[in-house]
Amino acid sequence: MAALLGTNTAVMLFQGIEQETDPKQIREIALSIIAATLPFQGIYFLIYTYMLENNGKLSVEMVNRLDRASAVCQLIAYLSLVGLGMMWYNISNYVGIFFLVSTILAVLFIRIAMAPVESKSNVYAE
Repeated sequence: MAALLGTNTAVMLFQGIEQETDPKQIREIALSIIAATLPFQGIYFLIYTYMLENNGKLSVEMVNRLDRASAVCQLIAYLSLVGLGMMWYNISNYVGIFFLVSTILAVLFIRIAMAPVESKSNVYAE
């Protein structure tokens, strides 16, 4: 997530510096998507830091709430990859399409890898 936040911040910075006199609409939409996801990336890190600082002090209900909020922030943050893909599509159709396809696959792999693993003891208990 830190790499995503850094990338999005850099894209916004450099694209803002390199403002075109007549920007294409796809560029404006892409930058809007990236800008809209930046606060959620920041909130994700605030939640993560809060949970680390208060490890063992929070109720189970609060931990569950924060975990859900963190997951929502992650999903919204992943949407920034669509904006990046649109920026690259603006440069080259092939680069943009391949980036979006690989992004979808990568997000699926991340979600599968981060899914809770059901241990054998839980299966046998049922």
